[in-house]
Amino acid sequence: MKIEKLTENKIRIVVNLQELSNRNIDLNDFMISNITSQKFFLEILNKAEKEVGFKTNNCKLLIEAFSSLDDFYVFTITKFKAQKNKHTYKFNKALNTNYISAKTTKKIIKNPIYKFASFEEFCSFCEAIYKANISVYGISKKVSLYLYDNNYYLIFSDLNFSYNSFKRLFSTLSEFGCLVHDCNKFESKLIEYGKPIIKQNAIKTGIKYFV
Repeated sequence: MKIEKLTENKIRIVVNLQELSNRNIDLNDFMISNITSQKFFLEILNKAEKEVGFKTNNCKLLIEAFSSLDDFYVFTITKFKAQKNKHTYKFNKALNTNYISAKTTKKIIKNPIYKFASFEEFCSFCEAIYKANISVYGISKKVSLYLYDNNYYLIFSDLNFSYNSFKRLFSTLSEFGCLVHDCNKFESKLIEYGKPIIKQNAIKTGIKYFV
């Protein structure tokens, strides 16, 4: 876990997937207010106060969650002075911290692109998905494979975040490929200059013909 103080009222926390797994937490826990997510944020706030002097006494907090699909979650916490009311002091009096009013947003890339150094690496990914018995039905509206500059790129269009094997598939994907930054701009370049290898259902096709 890495804590960075951005301003006097804002910090950023970077946590890898393994740290959350060790606590039996996934990103969906932050979409709702539950004991698991509250304990996690209290741990963060306590650590942030000790390490960077980020004190939250008598403050209301805005918590935003981000995921880049490359095994890291980023949380931005902003504090605001809150007026005392009947809802104040409902949460963790031991830390003298107000009830957290958290607005958690799921800013995940909807159209991620993953780069493979070779076609063999893409086939190895398909083989791993097949052996792990991970269904790819419903993961995305469209999955395409392009060749550009001697590398292969897997493009997901309109990810389905309720897909059952979401974490398993992308965890496996990160073992064979790497996420491309600034996906929207790069997708336009791929479509204009790249060569389409599999236009639809790239993973299913890879499993069917190359595994």
